[in-house]
Amino acid sequence: MKNTLFLFLFSLFFVACGNDSSTSANSSSSSNDSDKVGEPAEPAEVTTGIMTDARDGQTYKTVQIGSQTWIAQNLNYETADSYCYNDTASNCVKYGRYYTWAAAVGQSEYACGYLHNCSLPSGNIQGVCPKGWHLPNNEEWEALLSFVDDSTPDKFIPINVVYSNAGYVLKSSSGWDSDGNGTDAFSFSALPAGGRGDRGDCYEEGYDAVFWSSTEHNGVDAFAVSVYNYNNNAVLKVSSKSSGFSVRCLKD
Repeated sequence: MKNTLFLFLFSLFFVACGNDSSTSANSSSSSNDSDKVGEPAEPAEVTTGIMTDARDGQTYKTVQIGSQTWIAQNLNYETADSYCYNDTASNCVKYGRYYTWAAAVGQSEYACGYLHNCSLPSGNIQGVCPKGWHLPNNEEWEALLSFVDDSTPDKFIPINVVYSNAGYVLKSSSGWDSDGNGTDAFSFSALPAGGRGDRGDCYEEGYDAVFWSSTEHNGVDAFAVSVYNYNNNAVLKVSSKSSGFSVRCLKD
């Protein structure tokens, strides 16, 4: 009788452990819950690291998400047409720098800035990023957003693509106003750096994060990815080239 009871309890314990492991971040199997439309993707195991920018000696955290490796902090490399929030150096340390689109792609305002169509070469655009890294294009941003978000993207306007849960899992777990923090499930740590207007006005610190894409729309606009404090969305959309936004670099 005692042996039978022991085997019964042992089997219950084994089943319970099996259930726990099947929902772990490393599991390759899917469940009904993870397949629900609108549910954030189960975070896969991510690999973090450190890289050093040889140009100025600054170090940055990195993270591998799927097949991509990202610098997991906003770039803070000083170059022409890059700025700190409210021109305060400590904000560059906290949030990284803002770059106009021309600066982000490593070109002059005359060549690629507002009202100038830019003829960038094909392939990776290093731009302001360190050697061995590049400014991600639309396809690379969409690969990231699709990987972390199980929902179907909403292309309600042809040039605007909305991922309904990607923002929630990419946002940092602190620093966002109005309870807008995310889970930072993939260690991407998107900070609410806000942006800089074409007249030098800084705005939306604590509320928005905006990252440039290397994909140009026309002489006036280029694409960027926006994340907000008031919802879980990440939106790929067009923005004025003269705006100042954050830069995340992708490994070649």
